[in-house]
Amino acid sequence: MRVFVTGGAGYIGSVGVEKLVDAGHEVIVLDNLRTGQAQSIEPGAKTVQGDLRDAGFLTDLLADIKPDAVMHFAGATIVPESVVRPDLYFGINLIGGYNVLEAARAAGVERFIVSSTAAVYGAPEEMPITEQTATRPLSPYGMSKLQFEQLLEAYETAYGIRWIAFRYFNVAGATYKHGEDHRPETHLIPNCLLAVAGRRPPLDLFGTDYPTPDGTAIRDYVHVDDLIDAHMLGLERIDSVSGPINLGTTAGASVAEVVAAAETVTGQEVPRVYRDRRAGDAPVLVADGARARALLGWEPSRSTLDQMIGSAWDWMQRNPNGYGDPTD
Repeated sequence: MRVFVTGGAGYIGSVGVEKLVDAGHEVIVLDNLRTGQAQSIEPGAKTVQGDLRDAGFLTDLLADIKPDAVMHFAGATIVPESVVRPDLYFGINLIGGYNVLEAARAAGVERFIVSSTAAVYGAPEEMPITEQTATRPLSPYGMSKLQFEQLLEAYETAYGIRWIAFRYFNVAGATYKHGEDHRPETHLIPNCLLAVAGRRPPLDLFGTDYPTPDGTAIRDYVHVDDLIDAHMLGLERIDSVSGPINLGTTAGASVAEVVAAAETVTGQEVPRVYRDRRAGDAPVLVADGARARALLGWEPSRSTLDQMIGSAWDWMQRNPNGYGDPTD
């Protein structure tokens, strides 16, 4: 299958490209390298540098490629940044997404898989979160992702495009080739490891008085390998599956448990400073993964804390400078 991948130079997108190439698909990657890194793109893929916000460029590109499917990983993803830069987030996630979708429709593409987010739910009180949980995003990031899902639903009704929006909770871990190298890094697990390695100041941990067993917030973590397995299954089954799908383990892990696991894996203490709660942080956010299991047969098999942290630490040890300077 010929697959057009946006954001293939990013953390999750690079693993998606790796697995698509390994499976024998023809892969064309589009990335503007704003946050992605060219060194992370699998050599077996063809790479095009360009921006989602250039509608004419995208229309011409997809008319030339004529892909069988689109995997749309590209996006702006940092919640606090979205609050102060809503123009950037709606511009990339909604308008850029529309440009990709419209170019795909014009090229006759009928299969569209997109990276969405648990941020579409906001902070629901009932757990675990199902796809029927009310969507009440609290940030422009979550709003932009939800609005793009609604656009996909309208395109299915009007034009018959099949779509899956995978709603990510927290993604972690690494393959042998590809790991997490954000600049700046905002995710808990890599920041624990960076603190251990002395490559960042002590970790700020926000809130020790949540109504959870150890007082720290609980989140649902999935290994990036398991996450991409779901995308591969979605690509196989999209002709009979459509709509949003949560990707989570339902179990969840607390911040304190993540830190303890990082110390076990590395054999070193995670330098840390305890802070007050941040406004808007929910005590618990975990996914119900029943829809992914029922429709795709997806079962995460690498998503224990030891597996995720161990693979991330191994990749970091072998790549102490990550992919190098993104501007190289």
